[in-house]
Amino acid sequence: MSPIILMNDPRVVGIQVEECGEALVDLRQLPFLDVDDRLADPAGSYAQLREGVAWRLARAARLLPEGLRFLVTEGYRPLALQIQYFDDYAAELRKANPDWSDAYLHRQTSRSLSPPEVGPHVAGAAVDLTLCTTSGTELDLGTPVNASPEESEGACYMDCDLITPTARRNRRTLTAALATAGLVNYPTEWWHWSYGDRYWALTTEAPTARYGPMTLEPPAENPNGPNMRR
Repeated sequence: MSPIILMNDPRVVGIQVEECGEALVDLRQLPFLDVDDRLADPAGSYAQLREGVAWRLARAARLLPEGLRFLVTEGYRPLALQIQYFDDYAAELRKANPDWSDAYLHRQTSRSLSPPEVGPHVAGAAVDLTLCTTSGTELDLGTPVNASPEESEGACYMDCDLITPTARRNRRTLTAALATAGLVNYPTEWWHWSYGDRYWALTTEAPTARYGPMTLEPPAENPNGPNMRR
């Protein structure tokens, strides 16, 4: 497995953001994919994604083989929730590894969760998703979405060899569509794809990121079109 650049790497953290001001789009309003409610919140944050990311996701959906669809589990994530997730996972790792230094603990936590200050989900730039059939049956991609390296024994890593041929084939199908549409994968999580964030900028050698952290505002009434929020 090739060396992986983690989200806490200075090469990621140091990338500047030139915020483009794009709105969030409610993916539940769009016809090209399914949105799962396992991480639903009252404000509907989980179903939001920056417009540019959503349109690339739409293109990727059209590249899938007939009979398959994307099943989105989470898009935008409020900063407070990202902090909670990061701190909870760090505490779990600290309990199991009390001898780790603070710096190493931060690095290991960053395998599965982005540091809040650079989190792609916080910018509305990242989407967690899997594949399903048109009837809603999820395909085997080796692990559940959001499986940690510990509970999956590393099978959550995109290039892990410890998965079945079927799961590997399904990951290739997922990757072919999303990469062709311009999204990039975070290699420790086969389900995590992004566009316009710092990690995307590093991977594609873009000079700056397009999207920075944002706050979900209450929606304005828009009876004639998709629900779009800044």
